[in-house]
Amino acid sequence: MKRRLIQIAAILVVLVAAFGVWVAIDLNRPYKVDIRAFDPDEVARLDTAMWRSYYNRDRVKLFSQLSDLLEGQFHFPLWRRQRVAWYAAKAAFVFKDGKNREDYEKALPDLKRFYGEIHDVSAVDFNVDDAARLELEWWIVHRQREKHAAGDLSKALADSAAVVYGVPSATLKEYGDLRAAAVEIRDNTQAAGGVTDADWQHIDELLHRSWASLYKAVHK
Repeated sequence: MKRRLIQIAAILVVLVAAFGVWVAIDLNRPYKVDIRAFDPDEVARLDTAMWRSYYNRDRVKLFSQLSDLLEGQFHFPLWRRQRVAWYAAKAAFVFKDGKNREDYEKALPDLKRFYGEIHDVSAVDFNVDDAARLELEWWIVHRQREKHAAGDLSKALADSAAVVYGVPSATLKEYGDLRAAAVEIRDNTQAAGGVTDADWQHIDELLHRSWASLYKAVHK
């Protein structure tokens, strides 16, 4: 009996060690992808889904959708994409629960970690700090829209994408305009009593057009 227990313990040790090696390789294996080679329709579909999860405060679903995005578009392996999805989801909900700029900026460390991971696999170089800062900035412009002029959100969205994809912000104006229009529909219909399925369909259409526009701009 004692010998049998020792054998079982030895097998468990080997399995745990093998699992640890797998996780370590998964988290640290170097590789590169062209982040401009994304599927705009799939990104748009997940973008709409993530908006709905965010506004419904469904953290688990948002995390899962982020993981799907990271797998499909950036080819992150299993454990690494869980880590990166965690950074993004955490940043989103830290921001969501904020009340002022000081609160909102508490999301910045996780945004830097998120973009740092994207940078590490990207064949296109970009400044991680700028990417994180500009991502947070469009979130803030949206949250504090009453303090901003018309067009500020569109420009903030274009600026954010431009630094990641390495193109001039001016070439992403259509992308910014379309995505800002989708944001406005969500906000206005929510204020008017709630976002209907028809509203979400309209938002989805705009997001599909915006990501298609971005794809076209980064491949010129």
